[in-house]
Amino acid sequence: MLESVKRVILVLSGKGGVGKSTVSTQLALTLKEKGFKVGLLDVDLCGPSVPYILNLETENIHQGAEGWIPVYLDKDQKLGVMSIGFLLKNRNDAVVWRGPKKTAMIKQFLEDVCWQDLDFLVIDTPPGTSDEHITVMENLRQVPQCSAILVTTPQEVAIEDVRKEITFCRKTGIPILGIIENMSGFQCPTCNECTNIFSSGGGKALADFAKVPFLGSLPLDPRVGKLAGQGVAAVKELPDSNTSKVFNHLVSVLTESTQNGS
Repeated sequence: MLESVKRVILVLSGKGGVGKSTVSTQLALTLKEKGFKVGLLDVDLCGPSVPYILNLETENIHQGAEGWIPVYLDKDQKLGVMSIGFLLKNRNDAVVWRGPKKTAMIKQFLEDVCWQDLDFLVIDTPPGTSDEHITVMENLRQVPQCSAILVTTPQEVAIEDVRKEITFCRKTGIPILGIIENMSGFQCPTCNECTNIFSSGGGKALADFAKVPFLGSLPLDPRVGKLAGQGVAAVKELPDSNTSKVFNHLVSVLTESTQNGS
């Protein structure tokens, strides 16, 4: 079913809790706002948060003649979403599966979802470099334009884990589009002053060390946090925020690299 997808973007990190799902959803929403047709696949089987972030928890997926039909955020079907969260009865249900069952589920998501024609498929992944990631990589080998965005936070412990993710991407042959530093200081919603809660500059230093592009720093912004559960793009609701500037830049990078075939 990936034959109709023009480009796949993997959102990765070796560390949990760095905001991959927030980056994935806001990237998908920004691409949608720019007029692209987008799919968002949540393969974090044990912690599927995409349905909640996009306010789609009450929706269900359906089986069609050609495969599973994704849940659409809008009537124009510009953003389709697939997650195991749609198969659970409630948010508190735990997915207690061994590796082979996880592998089979992810393979089914990649092969049996009827995305139709997509400009971009954004894949939100769990932390680490284990079964889920290997399954995704094996099934994406035939996709001509597939690249990864790595998400980190400024602390050294997160950077060390993301460094392992860089090694994983290079071993599996997935091009790295760049690194985003999330939670890069607290931005006051009143005065816009940004205060470093953790250390600063770790993401940029890691990008320089790995010789990959640095895509920007996303601050902790309470206004952006309130958008979780609403399914609304920061670029639409908060066009002047630093978060919106980073995602606008990211979409520009994606568009340019797509046109260049890289």
